[in-house]
Amino acid sequence: MAVQAQEKIINPVLPGFYPDPSICRAGDDYYLITSTFSYYPGVPIFHSKDLVNWQQIGNILNRPEQLDVEGLGVSRGIFAPAIAYHDGTFYMVTTLVDKGGNFVVTATNPAGPWSDPVWLPEVSGIDPSLFFDEGGKAYILYNSDAPDNKPLYDGHRTIRIQEFDYKNLRTVSEPTILVNGGVDISKKPVWIEGPHIYKVNGYYYLMAAEGGTSVNHSEVILRSQNVTGPYIPYENNPILTQRHLPNDRPNPVSATGHADLVQTQNGEWWSIFLATRPYDTEDHYNIGRETFLAPVTWKDGWPIINAKHEEVQYSYTRPNLPEAKLSDFPLNGNFRYREDFTASELPMYWMMLRTPRSNWYSLSQPTGSLSMEVRPEELSGKGNPSYIARRQQHLEGSASTRMKFNPASKNEIAGIVAFQGEKNYYTLGKTISKGKQVVQLRKADNAVLAEETLSRKESKKPLQLKIAFDGGKYSFYYTTNEGDWKLLKADVDGTYLSTRVAGGFVGVTLGMYATSQGKPSASKAEFEWFDYEGNDDIYKSTSTTMK
Repeated sequence: MAVQAQEKIINPVLPGFYPDPSICRAGDDYYLITSTFSYYPGVPIFHSKDLVNWQQIGNILNRPEQLDVEGLGVSRGIFAPAIAYHDGTFYMVTTLVDKGGNFVVTATNPAGPWSDPVWLPEVSGIDPSLFFDEGGKAYILYNSDAPDNKPLYDGHRTIRIQEFDYKNLRTVSEPTILVNGGVDISKKPVWIEGPHIYKVNGYYYLMAAEGGTSVNHSEVILRSQNVTGPYIPYENNPILTQRHLPNDRPNPVSATGHADLVQTQNGEWWSIFLATRPYDTEDHYNIGRETFLAPVTWKDGWPIINAKHEEVQYSYTRPNLPEAKLSDFPLNGNFRYREDFTASELPMYWMMLRTPRSNWYSLSQPTGSLSMEVRPEELSGKGNPSYIARRQQHLEGSASTRMKFNPASKNEIAGIVAFQGEKNYYTLGKTISKGKQVVQLRKADNAVLAEETLSRKESKKPLQLKIAFDGGKYSFYYTTNEGDWKLLKADVDGTYLSTRVAGGFVGVTLGMYATSQGKPSASKAEFEWFDYEGNDDIYKSTSTTMK
């Protein structure tokens, strides 16, 4: 097995759909979490000893009673969780958008179990985070409406704070506005959000994102001698942005913001933040907002992210920390990973859409495969379809699977999917057309883009399906003979799967799917393996193969 060179950090540290990162340190251990919106389980949590090698240790919201996202669009649900550690307890606060608002969960072991949600109805807004001050006091801060709910312009928001009783998990003061609009309201700044407070050398530093989570994204900083303000902005804000750089630069990193800071036990400061990797000058990117890491330099009493470079770098010299072990499965750089479904449960990185209410898949019938019920729910709906997926984490690569499936009617289709949202996905699968079994490529609206009839002999054999992606182009293959791929359709429009076209806040996921399109069914699809491979040019010298 070839392993990545570990003398440097490789960015993004969490590639693909891992947005809105938050980080905390507990002694010599670091923990990182990200948003999951309407995917289940919710909020993956990663551990590291060195900020370089990250290992997923759990999903914070991994029980149906913790996470009800039934009926929500894929880009609703869990927004911007934040993690904190204090006096032996871990805290995670987040917003369940469109279904409950803000809540907090706790754990003494970050790998879980985490508690059921404690709702915070007094916290009216999104992007909450906790700050533990000296002297035993704690605070919750968050993005909220404009003063008196009277915005002066579109995107006019505020950052507010309330004292928080962390022992009884409730607010104990009225909200105070810390930031109105942004660092300079005369310039009509939009979407001040994702706030965090840090206390350094007697000052309270308030850091937040500004400009919206797209090409104008940035990170700004203010400070005060009192936790409730007044906060004075840094005169050279923003402390992180890429919005001023040309769109045609090579290997661009864009939309940087929604940052968090952490200080190592050796005194270094680092920042995690989200960013995107568009593959053209029109800001098309399919794999969502990703988690990057960069060093922080303090200058004249202010923290600057990526101070030594104009552009965010794909690698930095590693922190001054002891090297930690590699993850059980690869997370960044180029890699290949095959899942053979031999474990008793799915690895932590697999996801599904919304909360499952029944056991519709099995890893033991038969052992060594993923057996999935063909159910009426569809990807275009807002329920929990028979879909198990992982993130697309590279601009260039492929995903493939081998499946046994005997469709009983033209309503049934099972196969592999590239999914961005309810109205933007491609399905490559086996179904019945004109009385014969076929391999068929469909869009979300069920428009058939390509179809190939299977011979009687082919129909009886396991079917392999592959999606190859290269920036804005997706190609679709099938075979019943190992390694002898047949092209069904090449260079299908991949911008259809981009955030720019589809909207929303998630990234493409790739996975196994089965549906009877609203009709009852007793059929099952059996997937024998799922193979993922990434081959981005920027990482060609750092490839990893794992099984």
